[in-house]
Amino acid sequence: MIKPTPNPPLFTVNPHQDTETLLVNASETLSSLNALTCNLAFDLDTTQRAIMLGIQQMAALGQLLVDQTLEQISPSMAA
Repeated sequence: MIKPTPNPPLFTVNPHQDTETLLVNASETLSSLNALTCNLAFDLDTTQRAIMLGIQQMAALGQLLVDQTLEQISPSMAA
């Protein structure tokens, strides 16, 4: 069966949202992904654990990159 129209996106991003808000939300999402994958990794066997920890490390790296970008566009008061 062929659908007459494509599936609409499940998630969208407000194109008018400011950069700082987008980065804060990206950081929080990556932080959650980091926690989820880290917790799940310890329920897996050795090979699958290594793969999950690799994914967790990529999430952590993504969060560091987003956080550094956020700091550059909106320095904290402590700096």
